[in-house]
Amino acid sequence: MGLAEISDRIAKAETAAGRENGSVKLIAVSKVQPNARVETVLQEGHRCFGENRVQEAAGKWPAFREAFDGIDLHLIGPLQTNKARQSFELFQSIHSLDRPKLAKTFARLAQEMGTCPEMFIQVNTGEEQQKAGVLPADTDAFVADCQAMDLPIRGLMCIPPIEEEAALHFALLAKIAARNGLSGLSMGMSSDFEKAIALGATHVRVGSAIFGERKPA
Repeated sequence: MGLAEISDRIAKAETAAGRENGSVKLIAVSKVQPNARVETVLQEGHRCFGENRVQEAAGKWPAFREAFDGIDLHLIGPLQTNKARQSFELFQSIHSLDRPKLAKTFARLAQEMGTCPEMFIQVNTGEEQQKAGVLPADTDAFVADCQAMDLPIRGLMCIPPIEEEAALHFALLAKIAARNGLSGLSMGMSSDFEKAIALGATHVRVGSAIFGERKPA
């Protein structure tokens, strides 16, 4: 579809939901995409991108940052604790805070480095055994623990189960965020971002609809 069409659909979804245009941030998911495709989107003026792996981002984005100003990079994939320091150096936002050990590592690094990316707590709304994320019943306590460590918790993130109605999971995430006083909702992908916007998404993660199908190296 391309960047222009996705941006137009987001604007229409904002209007339909009675929300201000520009209130939803489009994260262009550039993981496993050829650099030429990413550069095309950069040249169109877009600056907010999402990567799944620290190593891939480290090999891609320093050069782009030299060529383009204002890049806003988001980590949207699982993070190993031993990659936490490198993630602080690369990303402006991390959407996959999902366990106490990682939170403690982030808090230590924030104290040591004097800076910290914006954080989203990943919630496993479908309670899927194979998927990362804090269980819904444990999220309130985890939010409080992270805030007690002075981590900048912007909001919550979820990836609904493929076989279930995404809107139910978006509504659950919004409810958990509201009761914890969190305004950020990272939810919605290429197939369902309009539903997510209707239910309050502040960040949507769209990859293949902008870049085309992924082409792993």
